[in-house]
Amino acid sequence: MYDLILPLGIINIVLVALQVLGGLKIIKISFKTHKYLGIMLGIFALIHGALAVFFT
Repeated sequence: MYDLILPLGIINIVLVALQVLGGLKIIKISFKTHKYLGIMLGIFALIHGALAVFFT
């Protein structure tokens, strides 16, 4: 399980960056894509946090 914590953290950083850049209109993404990225970010963050709490 330790092998999943780091990749999920990296995925979260990328998703946060996409959310911020899209929200500031630095990169052009549709609202629908922005919405789905936010949902994915929430799911991956919960999994990442749960693994970090339970296995460290």
